Amino acid sequence: MSGKRQRKLSGCDSCANYAYDEECGYYVCEANLDEDEMARFLIDKRFDCAYYHPGDEYLVVRRQM
Repeated sequence: MSGKRQRKLSGCDSCANYAYDEECGYYVCEANLDEDEMARFLIDKRFDCAYYHPGDEYLVVRRQM
């Protein structure tokens, strides 16, 4: 083993719930965060979103191979 820890990628930019809103003209999170979750998200830089799921379209294809 190399001894390196693999860091979980959990940034909003790679999340499937982070989509461009043409009406607003910027990206928005489509997950329904409650008030407490939103407060933790805005305050804590290390917030682990329960709704995060990678926006990798090829993930299913790689698993089928």
